[in-house]
Amino acid sequence: MSDKEVLLTQDGLKRLEDELENLKSVKRREVAERIKVAIGYGDISENSEYEDAKNEQAFIEGRIITLEKMLRNARIINNEEIDLETVSIGSTVVVEDLEYGDTMEYTIVGTAESDPLNNKISNESPVGKAIIGKKKGTTVEVNVPAGIIQYKIVDIKM
Repeated sequence: MSDKEVLLTQDGLKRLEDELENLKSVKRREVAERIKVAIGYGDISENSEYEDAKNEQAFIEGRIITLEKMLRNARIINNEEIDLETVSIGSTVVVEDLEYGDTMEYTIVGTAESDPLNNKISNESPVGKAIIGKKKGTTVEVNVPAGIIQYKIVDIKM
């Protein structure tokens, strides 16, 4: 991961800090205990519990490094920066699919916070890129694998 600026909302910052704290204070201890127990089983060269615990330890340490780097490079988007006239990170946007008439509501977040299943899309996603910086009433085209989708920005909220 490069030293690229990581854009976060206040909620996203808290979530990453909580995850980091949990990994450092709880998960590290749990995996250390698993390794200790697995070593007690004897020969570690053919010990799957030991291998699994060591793999989990490597994953946890890698995630800690990633989170620390993200938090070091974080820029927090404050509510004062959210303009209800223009789509920006932190905005909740209602868009209408002009072909089918369906409406969807998305919250625009930085890539570290994106969670499409909960309608939090990255500013770097195809839809995010298309609507960021646009105003209510604007029609945008989004390139997707199936072709081009036209969305109209119906509303911008906080």
